[in-house]
Amino acid sequence: MRIGFIGTGEIAAAMVRGLAGRGHQIMVSERNAQVAAQLAAEVDGATVAANADVVAGSDVVFLCLVADVARQVLPSLPFRADQAVISVMVDVSHDALQQLCAPATDIAMTIPLSAISTGGSMLPVYPASTALTALFGDSDHVFAVASEAALNAHFAGSALSAPLIALMQTGAQWLGDQTGDPKAAEGYVAGVFAGFLRQMATSDADFDALLQGLATEGGLNASLKAHMQETGAHDALVAGLEALKPRLGL
Repeated sequence: MRIGFIGTGEIAAAMVRGLAGRGHQIMVSERNAQVAAQLAAEVDGATVAANADVVAGSDVVFLCLVADVARQVLPSLPFRADQAVISVMVDVSHDALQQLCAPATDIAMTIPLSAISTGGSMLPVYPASTALTALFGDSDHVFAVASEAALNAHFAGSALSAPLIALMQTGAQWLGDQTGDPKAAEGYVAGVFAGFLRQMATSDADFDALLQGLATEGGLNASLKAHMQETGAHDALVAGLEALKPRLGL
């Protein structure tokens, strides 16, 4: 398949790496010249081209720009009625995409994160996209959501990534201070949570079940969890998610 990327930031680079070795022809825009050149050197079948050439030469076009730039750049590009367009951009609605990418009509929106580079990531999409499923369905979990509002709620859900990773980083730094081996401490914390996530992925376990298994009265996990609740950490997280709702139209 001929696949084009307009915008060459971290997420575009992760998707290109996730598609490596599958026989696709990949064109990346020259907007970030350093990243584009690195991808062309690293991924077989990847080349760098101007935005217009990327669109003209692609069956599927991924839009990976910030919203303000997208509104400036997209109207001048030669989109076609016979190509699929997949946006990974926040703050650009489906209605707006239909106008910006006309005459293309096969337009979908999704939320890739950096883990897509190695597979196993979650890809909510609205509306359902045959092209996205064909490209990533074998390596990642592609699932359609019922509405654009539902997708926007998943955008907010994806924003959990940074605060939760930051909490794990803080815990790993504390552990490293105690052990004198910060690298091993980070690996330990990451491995602990990777184990829990594998448990959820391969069984009927959910968050309630995981927490029940860590709820021994007077235990270390229960004590730290209670402290976090008492200091308002959970309330702060919910307040932060609520603060995203106006931006996402929720």
